[in-house]
Amino acid sequence: MPALYYREPSVSGKLLKSGMIVSFMTLISRILGLVRDVIVANVLGAGAAADVFFMANRIPNFLRRLFAEGAFSQAFVPVLAEVKEKHGDDAVRLLIARASGTLGLIVTGVTLLAMIGSPVLMMLFGAGWFTAYLNGEPEGDKYLQAAFLLKITFPYLWFITFVALSGAVLNTYNRFAVAAFTPVFLNIAMIGSALWLAPQMQNPAEAIAWGVFLGGLIQFLFQLPFLAKAGLLVRPRWGWSDPYVTRIRTLMIPALFGVSVSQINLLLDAIIASFLVTGAVSWLYYSDRLLEFPLGLFGIAIATVILPGLSRHYAAASEAAFRYMLDWAVRFICLFGIPSMLGLIVLAEPIISTVFMRGEFKAEDVLATSYSLMAYCSGLVTLMLIKVLAPAFYARQDIKTPVRIAIIAMVANMAFNLMLAPFLSYVGLALATAMSGTLNAVLLYRGLKQRGIYQFSRKTWVFIGKATGAGLVMAGALYWLTPGLQSWISLGLAQQTLDLAGLFAVAVLSYFAVLWLLGVRLSDFKRQTTAES
Repeated sequence: MPALYYREPSVSGKLLKSGMIVSFMTLISRILGLVRDVIVANVLGAGAAADVFFMANRIPNFLRRLFAEGAFSQAFVPVLAEVKEKHGDDAVRLLIARASGTLGLIVTGVTLLAMIGSPVLMMLFGAGWFTAYLNGEPEGDKYLQAAFLLKITFPYLWFITFVALSGAVLNTYNRFAVAAFTPVFLNIAMIGSALWLAPQMQNPAEAIAWGVFLGGLIQFLFQLPFLAKAGLLVRPRWGWSDPYVTRIRTLMIPALFGVSVSQINLLLDAIIASFLVTGAVSWLYYSDRLLEFPLGLFGIAIATVILPGLSRHYAAASEAAFRYMLDWAVRFICLFGIPSMLGLIVLAEPIISTVFMRGEFKAEDVLATSYSLMAYCSGLVTLMLIKVLAPAFYARQDIKTPVRIAIIAMVANMAFNLMLAPFLSYVGLALATAMSGTLNAVLLYRGLKQRGIYQFSRKTWVFIGKATGAGLVMAGALYWLTPGLQSWISLGLAQQTLDLAGLFAVAVLSYFAVLWLLGVRLSDFKRQTTAES
């Protein structure tokens, strides 16, 4: 492809500002989410009660990421941006009314059926527990408890579907902070339930399940005033046959399989883990929560920012601006993804010990969780890249290509599971997720390159090399300074926290110092830039 030069003085600055706003709001949410997980770990540990709650919570969360925030958002935002670009705000309001009315009725039906049929759902997603239940084994109690808790947690899907819709609308109007801050309320509700409701109930897992329900309700109510202020709060209408709703529907149905493949893989991991030793579901959950910290802070945050912009550029037929924005996003992901991956791998044991080891969470749980975290982290950068490469297709209203790639990745994930789980148990499941995520990212990039849509610029390749070099120096320094697990556990919590903060400071200073010596500057991400492709 011949070199293409594009200059837009304000694009990088606007992207960086929007990205930092979303990342900051996401940071607040992730910190509270970490506090939530610490408290949940203290209350439930990593035993049977934790396994049951995490399974009951994972099913609606999986559907949320796949259906509400995933498939719907990826189908809705490009169409909404096109309507806004070509027809104005009145047409936008009509589309919101018809989309919310149509989606709302469908999700209401799904929610009611799921609550009634929770034993059937748990039979499918907790097959190992259901088998134990049929055979009269003690593990069968997990099946009964999880089916009951699912009735409480599943309405979260109804609330969060409308939260995702309103958030997509606000993001399209460049009001990113509200949607990014909204998840804070789920964490607050769960923390409150764990601290004050759990001690009052015989089953603490049920108390935390009610926290999930309450968190969804608060998130739903929180965004309504902001929609009203923007003049976008409208009465839902049925609009199944509306041409734009039809297009959203057409894009959304295949996207159910194509969005958030990593979440599908994690759910498959949980199903297989239900056949493994008690604690496997919890170890995978806790390690996934730490993985989600950088993934949400940088990967999902940048994907949230660029999708409306990519959709606008495509609607305006501005291919140069489209490539430029995507190239900027890839560099931003690598800037933070590479050190996050290496840092989590080296510091897995001290982080897990400091964050989770108290109450019912024991030293053996620290070691077991660290193994799955390291396995997950081997694919962190590619999982983050999926978040910015897939929107390049969705913004162009091309769903079939990422769906086909996602199906390949899911099949590969199951094959990797079958190959690795017999030898590595739950760690093999985490490694399989990382491997299939990497395959997904590679195939997405190849698809973009073959179609002449996008390929890494020379500047991006050079930057990836510099970031990798700086990351390896950082990892070496951390490895040399970090004591063994037994020495770390012998420290008090205060000392662990101080030492961990010191290691984080070493990581940040060493990484960015090496980048600076290699010629990388923050201004590279916000000044007028030439993009080559």
